[in-house]
Amino acid sequence: MSELEDDGLTRCAWANGSQMMRTYHDEEWGCPIVGEQDMFERLSLEAFQAGLSWATILRKRPAFREAFRDFDLEYCADLTDADIEELMGNEGIIRARAKIEATRSNAAATIALREEGGLEGLIGSFVPERMPEPANQSEVPTSSPESTNLARELRAHGFRFVGPTNMYALMEASGLVNTHLTSCFRRDQV
Repeated sequence: MSELEDDGLTRCAWANGSQMMRTYHDEEWGCPIVGEQDMFERLSLEAFQAGLSWATILRKRPAFREAFRDFDLEYCADLTDADIEELMGNEGIIRARAKIEATRSNAAATIALREEGGLEGLIGSFVPERMPEPANQSEVPTSSPESTNLARELRAHGFRFVGPTNMYALMEASGLVNTHLTSCFRRDQV
């Protein structure tokens, strides 16, 4: 169940842990992502998040943006092995070689998708017909048939670190699936 915050607003319980998570919940999570580069950034950050908390990624997001030049697709696609070695030494980001290499290959796959309607169009084509209506956190799904199919389609296009769970998280974060709790003040605002 959501908890009443000191400002009188009821939020999803996960947003109550820190001011950073509260701000993210209130201002960003569940809002539509517009633009190829922003969608690529979110997809990349979801890949880096695998096995970690989202709070860790949020704290490191400024360093990620600096390291990957605001997730510029051409820059990321052209990363050399030497660039990857340099990124492995960057203490500000998650230094997982496979995830850094996935950022490079996923940038190239995103560029290739432009001929087929683009990354935004592909991800947006997997919006479910019916939204979940969770009353408490235990009712929030962690994947769906749509996120499973999205992950499969992205892998067919050469994407890596795109599983059903992190693609569901991407769909939630980008407003394609609304999993704000039914008691959350943001539920009807996204």
